Amino acid sequence: MDIDVALVRRLVDQQFPQWRTLPIRPIEPGGWDNRSFRLGTELTVRLPSHAAYAAQVMKEQRWLPELAGRLPVAIPTPVAEGRPSDGYPWAWSVYRWIDGETAHVARIRDRQAFAAEVAYFLIALQKADAVGGPVPGPHNFYRGGHIRVYDQETRQAVRELDGRIDAEAATAVWEAACDGDWGASPVWVHGDMHPSNLLVRDGRLSAVIDFGCLGVGDPACDVAIAWTFFSAASREEFRRCLAADEGTWARARGWALWKALITMADPDTDAPKRTEAWHLFDEVMNEFKHR
Repeated sequence: MDIDVALVRRLVDQQFPQWRTLPIRPIEPGGWDNRSFRLGTELTVRLPSHAAYAAQVMKEQRWLPELAGRLPVAIPTPVAEGRPSDGYPWAWSVYRWIDGETAHVARIRDRQAFAAEVAYFLIALQKADAVGGPVPGPHNFYRGGHIRVYDQETRQAVRELDGRIDAEAATAVWEAACDGDWGASPVWVHGDMHPSNLLVRDGRLSAVIDFGCLGVGDPACDVAIAWTFFSAASREEFRRCLAADEGTWARARGWALWKALITMADPDTDAPKRTEAWHLFDEVMNEFKHR
């Protein structure tokens, strides 16, 4: 949906006149599931870009205040919930602005220390009371559910890439991921532990943002950051701190493989994302072969 400054200005002015004088400017990159805008210096406006993401607003409004006090770094703080209006059909949110830069190798002082910080964040998230939390489903694209939900899609991608990848080895990784289940009680999962959702200050993890895929279930989807961002020594440090068992590690590897394969197989993937996906695929396969 075309969401621009003019639309956000109208929504804010109509529903929150106390912020009518605050300037609005887009945040770059603005996100895909949601569009984000800076409102003054202390607030952020976040609007779903499609009906598929609309349910995330109520979920974040409900659960983020409950989780905030249980986590070691900052997470978004809801300030207000906007209503559908002026041709915009979904609820939307206003949050406190969180300072920081998105995680990047060049911004991290010590990758192993950073891996430990991410692991400790996930441990704290998993320890929070998950009773009543949202179970995996369309609202979070089944994050926290069993990865078998993407079995057909993954195998199709392997077939399409056969000849360019080791299809037999990729299938072995996938089947190992599908083989087990999370046998413990459901725990909280962030659902999109991507570097763009990790903020750093002075080279250290300072905040985790974008909880649109929040849910309760199997934490393997979050552990996939071991491949999507970490490598070699930092990956091992992440696993050591997290104390991930073999089954969780295998399922997490499957989540990373699924992401790489569907991106590689999609003819509409742009060149930078395609390069990133191939790198991710190589990380997964090399780690699997040398495990």
